[in-house]
Amino acid sequence: MDKTIICAECGEKFIFTAGEQEFYAERGLTPPKRCKKCRDRRERERKEQGR
Repeated sequence: MDKTIICAECGEKFIFTAGEQEFYAERGLTPPKRCKKCRDRRERERKEQGR
């Protein structure tokens, strides 16, 4: 069943689908705390700082 999560960064709601939950569980990952937009932004910022 899909879950609605509130992004820790921007406060927006996002859907954590059943398929995504299965993917995360199979790999032993913790559920996301940030929406896709915020995750992408953080990754881009980290890459820019690493230059």
